[in-house]
Amino acid sequence: MRRIAEVIDVAFWGGVRVASLLALISYAAAATTEPADLFREAANDPSVVVDHSAWDRLLQTYVHPGDDGLNRVDYGSFQANGHAELKQYLESLRAVDPRTLGRSEQFAFLANLYNAKTIDIVLDHYPVSSIKNVSLGGGLFAAFTGGPWKAKVLTLQGVEFSLDDIEHGVLRPLFKDPRAHYSVNCASVGCPNLQTHAFTGARLDAQLDAAAKAYVNNPRGTNFSGGRLVVSSIYEWFKSDFGGDDVGVLRHLRKYATPSLRLKLDSVRSISSHHYDWTLNDVLR
Repeated sequence: MRRIAEVIDVAFWGGVRVASLLALISYAAAATTEPADLFREAANDPSVVVDHSAWDRLLQTYVHPGDDGLNRVDYGSFQANGHAELKQYLESLRAVDPRTLGRSEQFAFLANLYNAKTIDIVLDHYPVSSIKNVSLGGGLFAAFTGGPWKAKVLTLQGVEFSLDDIEHGVLRPLFKDPRAHYSVNCASVGCPNLQTHAFTGARLDAQLDAAAKAYVNNPRGTNFSGGRLVVSSIYEWFKSDFGGDDVGVLRHLRKYATPSLRLKLDSVRSISSHHYDWTLNDVLR
């Protein structure tokens, strides 16, 4: 302890070395900060908003809704013509301090960040048939399952984030809103759609409700096969977010179902099976 005090004293009186000491303290503080710590508190100033207009333009340009209810991404054109702009947008997000944002603005920020970084990773490795073929490391579990989700792929306010940190370390546990699952896209056919517009704090509730309805009422989310109910594996993997059991999942599905689908759901008491398609949500060529 005495030695530490002596070092601090020397650094203080050494003038030039003070900056080095402060940098070391700052680095140590960042190293002990968890991703969720940047979002535990929200600001009360609604005038602080993040500019997502660049991401919005990219989504409108390269995301194409299909007649089957699936939004596909033109990764080839995106890679050739929009990847540089995407990287500039991601760089702009690094300057944002999430602690200055209101709660809805924080949610929109996280969803856009997750989706933009996911697309960026796919474009860095395109062409690929599935995001699970993109391996960035991240430990033994990541090596076993595949995909880029465990690797630290971005930094905010000196804190390293993985895609899993955003979704499972911040969005799900802090916001406790099952609609979070409809806001993030894993670049796969089985996933809820990548939207054609960026999320914004001002429109967040309406955007999340629309995303939930689109997925629940699509066969990727809910499907009856031979009278048996088959739902997305999302409702199995994250059942705790949807009530913890089949009854809770069914209640959630009915909330967003169209009248005709709700009538079918009212006739069942359990889920027969689950499905998920990891094929890249690329445009059909």
